[in-house]
Amino acid sequence: MLIDITLKMSPKMVADAQKREKGAFGGHIGTHVDVMNKEFPLEYVERPGIVFDISDCVERDISVKDIDLHMVEQDMFVAFFSGFIEIAGYGSQKYISEHPQLSNELIDALLSRRISMIGVDFAGIRRGSEHSLKDQYCAENGVFIIENLCNLNRILQGQPDRLFQAFTFPVNFEGVTGLPCRVLAKV
Repeated sequence: MLIDITLKMSPKMVADAQKREKGAFGGHIGTHVDVMNKEFPLEYVERPGIVFDISDCVERDISVKDIDLHMVEQDMFVAFFSGFIEIAGYGSQKYISEHPQLSNELIDALLSRRISMIGVDFAGIRRGSEHSLKDQYCAENGVFIIENLCNLNRILQGQPDRLFQAFTFPVNFEGVTGLPCRVLAKV
């Protein structure tokens, strides 16, 4: 079964995002890959994936203790389901400034596993001034961040973590730091 985990965008959502966020003009709108100054490798289009349910992690960083790192393998697309995109609403002030974030320790642990992508159903793996810095840090280590995913709960179907096949199709833009994309999960 294929599940579309891409946020469906309307013209109003695009216009609202462009008013609020200057990054929206650089490809950082809706579901997108933060490539920073790197090229998206074609082999990343298809990756084994896993989604972790971190919806119980509130008012604190998501840590290495919140997931089973032993399940994370090289080249994986590692996704995190928080439910925040449904709770706060994409693009709201709360969504942009109060979203969950991964601890620096967890980010480093994922990078040490040599994964390919980190996917989240919120606005970034870190907030505020750390957002772009951590995206760049990950890109320098060959890991790309995919933000604003949705429907990850459909992959979980009551399980704390679930394996899937991830298909990511970024738009072939150049000279931007973010690439809008479509992401599908095959379970």
